[in-house]
Amino acid sequence: MIVSMIQFIFEVPDAVNLKEKRRIIRSMKDKLQKHFHMSAAEVDLQDSIRFAQIGGALVSNSKTFGEAVCQKAFEMIEKETPVRIQDMRIYSEEF
Repeated sequence: MIVSMIQFIFEVPDAVNLKEKRRIIRSMKDKLQKHFHMSAAEVDLQDSIRFAQIGGALVSNSKTFGEAVCQKAFEMIEKETPVRIQDMRIYSEEF
């Protein structure tokens, strides 16, 4: 079993309060879950208004497939959401 993971750290320049930031994050998590069948959660920086960190994971039988899905997810988030990506990592582990 291969678990492929993606981690984003990004700035939310349009957020003026935590409620607005959480609305944007919820939208991102929903897109990852709906379009890519990934588990997604806000994993850090919950109290920051301008920054957030989201993690996503996908279980498959191929490292290549899992990392390709994560890369497509990154490209979609980059194009369709009002955030500035500060850092992104994709990696896989075999269990």
